[in-house]
Amino acid sequence: MSEGPAQSLSDAERAFAKRAVRRKRVFRTLSMVNIAAAGLLAVAYGYERMLDPTFAIMPRAIIVLLILLAARQNLRQYRYAAILEKLIRPE
Repeated sequence: MSEGPAQSLSDAERAFAKRAVRRKRVFRTLSMVNIAAAGLLAVAYGYERMLDPTFAIMPRAIIVLLILLAARQNLRQYRYAAILEKLIRPE
């Protein structure tokens, strides 16, 4: 088996990998933006809670958690795209 993994990809798989590689920077940027948004929301909700002790924090904490999970997924996509780039580069 002298051929590398890149040669065993079908045309559809290669096209998919190339699209993912092209969006690699987008995935990283989205991850950073999601982290910043979650941090800002956490600070805003904490400040609101300081002003009003009856402010419901748990529903908002869940929103922050979901944003952080989206950031994690975007970071995972970035890492996969980086690996795909290494696999399909030798053309």
